[in-house]
Amino acid sequence: MSESNSPRFRAVLDSIPAYRPGRKVVGPGGRSHKLSSNETPYGPLPSVVDAIAATAAGVNRYPDAAAAELTAAIANRFGVAEEEVALGAGSVGLLQQLMAAVAESGVEIGYGWRSFEAYPLLAEVAGVTSVRVPLREEYHDLDAMAAAITDRTRMVLVCNPNNPTGTAVGRAELVRFLDRVPSDVLVILDEAYREFVRDPQVPDGLTLYRDRPNVAVLRTFSKAYGLAGLRVGFLIGHPTVVDAARKTLVPFAVNQIAQAAAIASLAAEEELLERVATLVKERERVREALLADGWTVPPTEANFVWLRLGEDTVAFAETCERAGVAVRPFAGEGARISVGTPEDNDAFLTAAESFPRRH
Repeated sequence: MSESNSPRFRAVLDSIPAYRPGRKVVGPGGRSHKLSSNETPYGPLPSVVDAIAATAAGVNRYPDAAAAELTAAIANRFGVAEEEVALGAGSVGLLQQLMAAVAESGVEIGYGWRSFEAYPLLAEVAGVTSVRVPLREEYHDLDAMAAAITDRTRMVLVCNPNNPTGTAVGRAELVRFLDRVPSDVLVILDEAYREFVRDPQVPDGLTLYRDRPNVAVLRTFSKAYGLAGLRVGFLIGHPTVVDAARKTLVPFAVNQIAQAAAIASLAAEEELLERVATLVKERERVREALLADGWTVPPTEANFVWLRLGEDTVAFAETCERAGVAVRPFAGEGARISVGTPEDNDAFLTAAESFPRRH
């Protein structure tokens, strides 16, 4: 069959690269340390595993499309109304829902760059124009982001802490930015790593959205809660924003096993957050070791560290790979390294120490 007889798709698809998940590599002796996807190294708690097992027997039935029990559990946990909660297949699913809700010809979406690499991919698929505002010394340049807003801007994304740099903006700076954003521009505070934040100057977005109808907060069960494989994200915002996100959700996108696991995880949150505290300690240990070895490592409030490597990025990733350590390289820019178990982290630090740096 000739190419001219093939189905016709949007031309933009030819220029959109596929999303690249973090790799897993195998080193000497079959050792493998996957530090490329910002996953928690710990499996679900026993109570969560039990909830998953109990629910699995009913997968011949469709899940509750409204996810009423999970919505109520989230609302209760965060002290908000149920009509202020929307769900999606991970926070990235909710981002896709929101972009579908604002997408029209000529619409612009603004965000810092580099930030979460799914942002430009989702924008391209939605048919909106990305406005990327360069980071300033690894942090969001909120003044520049505010200045980049035009009458075509419908949504602005602030990843806080930022992926992949781990840096986070403080309350005063963020409030000034929010006060400058026009009320008809939706601001999404993407807080996928909120549970790892320890700097008291970094605000919880849930303390900022209530008197701002154009602000909503994005969270996920993938990171701190350890449910990356089940894809559950949620958004908290005013009912108008939530309604838009609900209308663009693919029916049954949040399956019943995911719903049950998320509910059980909320019930076991105190125990889960003990694991988060362990990862935060490891994060600080890794960063301090890198600093002592002469690396420049920005402060991080997430479960990863960032190394600005420039043209050495790919070579550094290859050095780690030979040691059985998978990191996330962004060619020509730098590498993001997730925090894993002490064994994982030690393997990474040994590999980093062996890398011949240019001075």
